[in-house]
Amino acid sequence: MYLSNTPFARIAHVVSLVGCLLAVGCAADVGTGADGDAAPLVELETEALTSTCTPTPATLAVPDGNRLAFRLNAKGVQIYSCNATTTGGFAWTFVAPEADLTTRIGGIVVGLHYAGPTWELYDGSSVVGAKVAAATVDTTAVPWLLLSAKSHAGQGFMTPVTYIRRVNTVGGLAPATGCDAAGVGAEARVDYTATYEYFMAGKGGAPRSCY
Repeated sequence: MYLSNTPFARIAHVVSLVGCLLAVGCAADVGTGADGDAAPLVELETEALTSTCTPTPATLAVPDGNRLAFRLNAKGVQIYSCNATTTGGFAWTFVAPEADLTTRIGGIVVGLHYAGPTWELYDGSSVVGAKVAAATVDTTAVPWLLLSAKSHAGQGFMTPVTYIRRVNTVGGLAPATGCDAAGVGAEARVDYTATYEYFMAGKGGAPRSCY
């Protein structure tokens, strides 16, 4: 993992997590929308965060009855291993992600993303996702994804999450070369960044397609 996962580090980052998510507009269920339903604080994010304007593909639409709760950025690696294929060749095979999860304002590390795929916050809550759909938006980066929540652990911000969406990906693709008979078993750690959107049951509408 990128960040120390000792008890002391976890305690320190629980404080950062709660403070940052509530203060900078990432958590849900604060404020009230026009229909009386809780409005996601994500609406309070400043326009200074706008860095791209790439519409989310329709294939990654979250089912009705779910709304955006919060977003976190991720910075880390996509891990691949070199393996022999059933056709007699060799290819890089995806193993797992390994990344820090940070607040979109301030870049405070509040959790980890790792095999499962799992997103774990320092408040002790986590969610494991199951892939629903993928879309290649940038051919130089790993696909954007929609995943459903398969299981949860702990109690916290991840507890009510129903869907996770990976957007704004940069990098992370498997190497184009370097996997051959001599390299079987080798590992490649490819840098990537992304934004993860977390949804929960409720009204409130879809997030802006450009942000």
